[in-house]
Amino acid sequence: MGLLTFLATLPIAPVRAVVWAAQRVAEEAENEYYDPAPVWHELAELERSLRAGEIDEDTFDQCEDQLLDRLAEITEFHRRRQ
Repeated sequence: MGLLTFLATLPIAPVRAVVWAAQRVAEEAENEYYDPAPVWHELAELERSLRAGEIDEDTFDQCEDQLLDRLAEITEFHRRRQ
């Protein structure tokens, strides 16, 4: 980048910085949303609740289906990114 280009684009530098920061925040939010670890933890807690008698089989089945659907979504997301 030459000096003239640098001087010409200097007024939009703050905008570029904000856009860069927003992209980093969006990437981090996406990484957190598509992290399978919390879903696996919820599945383990769900099974613990069932074994402890805190929830019944129907509730377990419904919640487990939702969590497994979420894991499928996460897996598909990671497969598409590769």
